[in-house]
Amino acid sequence: MSCAPPGADQYRRKVLPERERARVRNQWLLQRLDTVLPEVMAREGFDCWVVSAREYNEDPVIMTLLPEPYMYARRRTILAFFRLADGTFEKLTLSRYPIVGPDERTDELFCGAAAQPAGPHHYYQAVWDPAAEEQWDCLARLIRERNPATIGINVSETFAFGDGLTHGEYEQLAAALGPEYMARTRGAERVAVGWLEYRTPAEIAAYAGIVEIAHAIIAEGFSSRVVLPGVTTTDDVVWWMRQKVTDLGLRPWFQPSVSIQSADSATPAMAGQAPPQRKLIKPGDLLHCDFGLVYLGLCTDTQQNAYVLRTGETDAPAGLHAALASGNRLQDIHLEMMVAGRSGNDILRMALEKAKAEGLDPQIYTHPLGYHGHAAGPTIGLWDQQGGVPGRGDYELFDGTAHSIELNVKCQVPEWGGQTVRMALEEDVIFTGGRCHWLDGRQTKLHLIG
Repeated sequence: MSCAPPGADQYRRKVLPERERARVRNQWLLQRLDTVLPEVMAREGFDCWVVSAREYNEDPVIMTLLPEPYMYARRRTILAFFRLADGTFEKLTLSRYPIVGPDERTDELFCGAAAQPAGPHHYYQAVWDPAAEEQWDCLARLIRERNPATIGINVSETFAFGDGLTHGEYEQLAAALGPEYMARTRGAERVAVGWLEYRTPAEIAAYAGIVEIAHAIIAEGFSSRVVLPGVTTTDDVVWWMRQKVTDLGLRPWFQPSVSIQSADSATPAMAGQAPPQRKLIKPGDLLHCDFGLVYLGLCTDTQQNAYVLRTGETDAPAGLHAALASGNRLQDIHLEMMVAGRSGNDILRMALEKAKAEGLDPQIYTHPLGYHGHAAGPTIGLWDQQGGVPGRGDYELFDGTAHSIELNVKCQVPEWGGQTVRMALEEDVIFTGGRCHWLDGRQTKLHLIG
């Protein structure tokens, strides 16, 4: 990847208008509903999956199942998916309003008796007539008619993504289904996670360009276009990044951060601890950022580093370059251990063992990436849980998934009197074909400001 800051046109060539974004996302959704979801349900052994949510209290999964321009579950939206014995896969909606995409219209305000089959303008077959029966009664009837052996509902002690069925919705579902069919329900956390984590070829193709936008914003933020040593503060750079995302018509999924390490300051604290004291950027500083944006429903997450040149300097101290090289080596080791079928905890343990055997002082806290920033899939360490993460770390790595390779190494910098520097890096990969691929390269050279 290039560290050169881009011009404004380079950003904008990659950002579609809202209407076109909606069309792209809905094309992806139609494909995912027909390919990804049946495969995940079959893999996990579910004949039926029910997703129910009320307006403004949405299940974390349901918005990824609804097309643009849906922004919430209207009143109550119930989606029901069935794998039938004849191989048919049904996608049903029990919703008072038709589920359509942009520029798609229906003459009926209510689904009602005008229930429509799934087709190019309808993502789900509408099966509920409010004039004929109650919503929950309709769902119970559909389930009795299809008689699934295993019914998935979104309850989980491990994954928030699989725990979106609220207590009130659960009680109404139980009352509607009765003891016989409620006995067939079980937590569908692995269906929810599998649906969320898998990236289709079309999504993967677009993801590289999304990460490229994030890299370009960091490159400009860590340049003399934005940073004037002795005047600019870390907060100034943070809000410049935030504003840049807004100006492009995108959004961040968390507030960016920028911190300082220098020969006269202590190593910044990790997340959740007291922040470093100095915010004014000076020559000789090592800057670090943590930055993520959302575009086309997909999140990025990046940490990179920059050095502010002193008068007469043309490069950063060799010790800082060596620290970055050590961070790159830890990335290499980490990626070597990412093998399909291994749990996040196994990947963490094996990577840390090899890194320490090579003399590195490592920490790894990698997480999945996708519809959410800290997304569905295996957790590979937390910064404060380097011995493994029960539950989420026991989930295995699947092909076709995206991950944010987040880690750090601690190194002594001779030019700074042997002071310890934490070189924290975070770059995004797609795991496909049995190996990891950087979505837009990784930082192998420090950004230089001056």
